[in-house]
Amino acid sequence: MILHALTSIDFNDLHLSKVLLHIHLFGRDLFDIKWYSIAYIAGIVVGWMYLMRMLRAPGAPMASRHAEDLVFYATLGIILGGRIGYALFYAPQLLISLGIFKLWDGGMSFHGGVIGTTIGILLFARRHKLDWLRVHDYVACCAPFGLFFGRIANFVNGELWGKPADPNLPWAIVFHGTPNDIARHPSQLYEAGLEGILLFAILWFAFWRTKARYDPGKLVGLFILFYGLFRYVIEFFREPDSQFVGKFFENPGVHMGQLLCVPMVLGGAYLIATAKGRRQRVTPIAGDEAVS
Repeated sequence: MILHALTSIDFNDLHLSKVLLHIHLFGRDLFDIKWYSIAYIAGIVVGWMYLMRMLRAPGAPMASRHAEDLVFYATLGIILGGRIGYALFYAPQLLISLGIFKLWDGGMSFHGGVIGTTIGILLFARRHKLDWLRVHDYVACCAPFGLFFGRIANFVNGELWGKPADPNLPWAIVFHGTPNDIARHPSQLYEAGLEGILLFAILWFAFWRTKARYDPGKLVGLFILFYGLFRYVIEFFREPDSQFVGKFFENPGVHMGQLLCVPMVLGGAYLIATAKGRRQRVTPIAGDEAVS
């Protein structure tokens, strides 16, 4: 403990708990409110607020009255896609058991969530007769909030930790319950910084300082391209998922998360490269500027 204190941070010294609040009533423990649940709610609420701000800018692909319906479809896509994606990519045994419905046990896939959200946006746009790709551009700009809060919750839970680090690294952390209790990279915070803060900054600049929002697919292309790149790099500092230890996907460069990022990077590059060809005159729903 003394050695750890001199060279790295002991996770226990941070006094973090997975549970934010215990609900206790009439002498009985009813349920717990966990940080991971709060992260999902915070991501959706803050994303919805930012979406409303973007819809007030010229050239919006939908009106403010559509926002609540969109949030419903996107949230459903995140939950269903994230859970089914986790089962498909990481835990196939859940597909043949009731375990897939046990969301409280954890297990969500970002890549599955992206697919689920895309399907949700397609259904939403079809129902309201909107341009689904332009709607997707706006949703992509809101996604980093959820990624940031989600990775912070992972850190608070002491899960998805990184690979062993030099004990002299000032921000290395000893996560207890890991093999040998050695100092590790806080890869959850790396992801929060890159996939959350930096990715948001890139999309913020593209939306507010360029005319990217008038090129259908450019913003969502930027999102999946940079997410894929950031996630691929961070995986070199992150331990492989426990179910892949001792298997092919344990090897650096071919973690499951990295392989799933390859089509994201390629797809993002394609959307960016072809975005100008999809540009058309936009009659704004909000604002007073039309752009060809």
